[in-house]
Amino acid sequence: MHLIDYSHSFLSVVPPFLALALAVITRRVLLSLGIGILVGVAFLVGGSPIDGLTHLKDMVVGLAWVDGDWSLGKPKILIFLLLLGIFTSLLTFSGSNQAFANWAKQHIKGRRGAKMLTACLVFVTFIDDYFHSLAVGAIARPVTDKFKVSRAKLAYILDSTAAPMCVLMPVSSWGASIIATLAGLLVTYHITGYTPMGTFVAMSLMNYYALFALLMVFIVAWFSFDIGSMARFERVALQEVHDETAVSDDPKGRVYALIIPVLVLIVSTVSAMIYTGAQASETFTILGAFENTDVNTSLVFGGTCGVLTVILCTLGTIKASDYPKAIIQGISSMFGAITILILAWLISTVVSEMHTGDYLSTLVADNIHPGFLPVILFLLASVMAFATGTSWGTFGIMLPIAAAMAVKVDASLVIPCMSAVMAGAVCGDHCSPISDTTILSSTGAHCNHIDHVTSQLPYALTVAGAAAAGYLVLGMTQSAWLGFFATGVVMTALIFILKDKKGKAA
Repeated sequence: MHLIDYSHSFLSVVPPFLALALAVITRRVLLSLGIGILVGVAFLVGGSPIDGLTHLKDMVVGLAWVDGDWSLGKPKILIFLLLLGIFTSLLTFSGSNQAFANWAKQHIKGRRGAKMLTACLVFVTFIDDYFHSLAVGAIARPVTDKFKVSRAKLAYILDSTAAPMCVLMPVSSWGASIIATLAGLLVTYHITGYTPMGTFVAMSLMNYYALFALLMVFIVAWFSFDIGSMARFERVALQEVHDETAVSDDPKGRVYALIIPVLVLIVSTVSAMIYTGAQASETFTILGAFENTDVNTSLVFGGTCGVLTVILCTLGTIKASDYPKAIIQGISSMFGAITILILAWLISTVVSEMHTGDYLSTLVADNIHPGFLPVILFLLASVMAFATGTSWGTFGIMLPIAAAMAVKVDASLVIPCMSAVMAGAVCGDHCSPISDTTILSSTGAHCNHIDHVTSQLPYALTVAGAAAAGYLVLGMTQSAWLGFFATGVVMTALIFILKDKKGKAA
């Protein structure tokens, strides 16, 4: 079947932006994604209903079958979601969540402590963004619920610590992938004087969006800086108590029955990542292991170990007849997230086949002042990640483009330009309703997905505005520290402006 090429047409952006607009306007994510997919398929096949149904079937099958062979990466993510649903449900049935919340109430003094605990857990679970959003959500949710922190605030903390930390850390699934990409780019464009690791570290120091997004989380957590719809969600949370389905007040629930399974989940996942990476590497190094690791297989292994450990730790606290109920409830609790994730993958396939990224990349003209290049690439990468819902896809498209443009215009801008792409990819991912990390953060917090998107958006845009100023200064001065300083000054000013507006509105 011949698909129409939209790489040079404005129509390439219509399906993703239609889905995004409908999701925000109607708040019906599944319907909006479905319409975006159907419109994209209709464009690709020229409007033929028969060809459209055939291609849609091929897209669905293509999630697990590629080039005549099984590709189980995406199914494994779905399996991990189901395992984590079972994991969380068993903890709830056993009363372990409640026991941990009671312990936290004694040791964590107030809402600020609950939010800071959630934010600080990223320093333990930065290995992978999926893992962080779901695992920390399961750990922190009973605590934040106990102190009446809104689910939207929890989802924001999960989402705005996951990708920023992963993209900054070399020992993570993100860092390893980026370092491998950089190694190829350094060779392709004959960039000397840098190793792949050195380049990654230098880029991380210039990743103003990721650095200040993390800082913003701690500002929000410590000072209760609530703007936009987040202020409303927090007011409602203070007045209401979340109903946690099947929460047990059983005094047999024990804190260790939560802590031990979570530790097993983390340790077994990381160990599997190192093992699978080592198996694929000629010589063993930690960085090489993470660069070649099979993240999805590792997540399934870790999830399985976590579930088995929960079962062992809850023997005697859960009735034998309740185990099937807990497992079924855990599986059913993930159906909504799984459906959204599958549709997000399908619309990403549509975006790829319509060459939306190629079209967006052509929007940057060749005859621009070199100093504007980092900020332009930051904004373009943000738009691309927002439209496609994927940071990794944006990295794959934009990093080679940024390197090629910088080498052509001014070789000294190579690292600033690639840093701007990394920052923009995370920024757009944070703002996009079809981002898998955003979806999984909503899932981990048990928060309405659109509530999460709309409440996180003002914070993401605030940091993005400050980062854009930083990249403008970086491009003009080629000083990473001046760019960092400019980002900090602008973000501080924006925070005080927004705080003042909130005070006047109150």
